[in-house]
Amino acid sequence: MRIIAGEYRGRRLLPPASTATRPITDRVKQSLFDILTPQIPGAVVYDCFAGTGSLGLEALSRGASRATFFEHDRDAVARLKRNIQMLGLQDRARVVSGDLFKWFIDAGTRPGEAGRADLVFLDPPYRFVRDLPEKLRALARELSAHHLSSRGIVVFRHDVRDSLELPMLVRYDRRNYGSMTIELLRRAP
Repeated sequence: MRIIAGEYRGRRLLPPASTATRPITDRVKQSLFDILTPQIPGAVVYDCFAGTGSLGLEALSRGASRATFFEHDRDAVARLKRNIQMLGLQDRARVVSGDLFKWFIDAGTRPGEAGRADLVFLDPPYRFVRDLPEKLRALARELSAHHLSSRGIVVFRHDVRDSLELPMLVRYDRRNYGSMTIELLRRAP
């Protein structure tokens, strides 16, 4: 795992400790960030289900102003914090460990300390789409209503065999990469 472009290009990241986290390949990450490039400079980023932080750290390397990383798994949180420290991004990165769903419910109508997000990476474990669709729908409602900027984009990654409509968000692009799908969503008008 590495940063593929920007200020920290070529820097290696600590990989996940287990197979529970599915890192995105460099090829897919490059393709995704080619699409997102105009949105990144100065953006506030939320990296939900961050794992070791590959997507949020890539955005910071490419000029995002700050990122909030949400992760529940203790091993992943430890590696994420080490990745942030290795890149010297402690002043632009915040890690929220624990239950992401509870955090957004407790946050209510107030955006996180970092402000409304311009870019949200929504990369849940694939089983969540099948096993916890209502929780993901509730999260999408919270994000859209209270945490997503007016020009914000949600990047939703899931298994190509799955499909989930997220309330208050509309898909404007969808790409399949082998067994994974990446959907780009915006607030519904």
